[in-house]
Amino acid sequence: MEFLSPKKQFEIILENVTDVVPESELLSKLNSSFEKKVPLKIKAGFDPTSSDLHLGHSLLLKKLKVFQDLGHEILFLIGDFTAMIGDPTGRDKTRKPLSVEEIEVNAATYKDQMFKVLSKENVKIYYNSKWFNDFDLKDLIKLSSLENVARLLERDDFKKRYKGGEPITVTEFLYPILQAYDSVVLGSDIELGGTDQRFNILLGRQIQKAFDLSEQVGVFLPILEGLDGKKKMSKSLANYVGLNDSYDEIFGKIMSISDELMERYIELLFTKDIEDFNKIESPLEKKKVLAEKIVLEYHSSELSKMARNNFENKFSKKDFPSDLDEIEIRIEGKKFLDIIEQASGMAFSRSELKRLIKDGAVEINGQKFNSLEITPSFKSPWEIKLGKRNFYKVKIL
Repeated sequence: MEFLSPKKQFEIILENVTDVVPESELLSKLNSSFEKKVPLKIKAGFDPTSSDLHLGHSLLLKKLKVFQDLGHEILFLIGDFTAMIGDPTGRDKTRKPLSVEEIEVNAATYKDQMFKVLSKENVKIYYNSKWFNDFDLKDLIKLSSLENVARLLERDDFKKRYKGGEPITVTEFLYPILQAYDSVVLGSDIELGGTDQRFNILLGRQIQKAFDLSEQVGVFLPILEGLDGKKKMSKSLANYVGLNDSYDEIFGKIMSISDELMERYIELLFTKDIEDFNKIESPLEKKKVLAEKIVLEYHSSELSKMARNNFENKFSKKDFPSDLDEIEIRIEGKKFLDIIEQASGMAFSRSELKRLIKDGAVEINGQKFNSLEITPSFKSPWEIKLGKRNFYKVKIL
């Protein structure tokens, strides 16, 4: 097979990468691969703790695609065994273990989702239960002796929990050791992960060395914030855009993010298109283009256009959705604030609703209403719009 020159591969790999440890070894491995015409083994692990891969995972998948396009072999590891422990990275408390049944259901969806980004060439899929199911106590004791508790407690998440008196289970200590052993079994040359996986991936180097194997290089990618713009994108935090979300869901979720977060998504997800995005003057139009491009990646050109059209019909053009369930509210003796609170299903705090009402961000049957004390006398049913994206249909009794 024909590879690009090691120097050119090196430059391409470093795009949109936060860190490489150690960088000199990456170039050395690329040189060796080029000379021997043997592809490198590129490992990335995914614990099936939920059924959905999301845009945060897509950063990793896209970098795997870069290695794949350069001619290297992708080792896509589904951590079905380690998922029973749950990655403690960034956790402020012990994670509830998943059942075998839950893990199997989640893992089954991963293969379909990964091929939304990767082609099927040069990809090998592994499940770490294949080797850990046969581990006996002697194997585990031998493996755990290769790391010490003091070093494990240097991890930020463990350190904070230990100092704060939060419990840390022994199984959580085992997680990074078992993940490191995956690299031994797979003989990985390079492992990809987010910056939060630094400890785990570098431990893989240490364990490989203990087994007299060539040590993997760690390639670390930035962390994509969730829709809230604050915490890491995660299904458990309900701040994610799933690769399996419908085209309308993806478009709507992207349109809900702040302008600041929009720029972050463009920077990380569409690095090569930044100049084209910068030519778009309107932040609203830029966000629509971003949403279209993301839908296009996981659906089709036709559906990306349909998603935009559907969104504009519902929101930008202020058409009220026709598919809402109607709820009934008896308004006698109730203030307007109470009615709106009930209509929204308690989705907003009273202080948030007061602010929306005072700011003129509440519409009933197309008319703004900003009084806290007066109950309006609009004809039933009420078509209520709160803010930009919240719609409710109410039958008044």
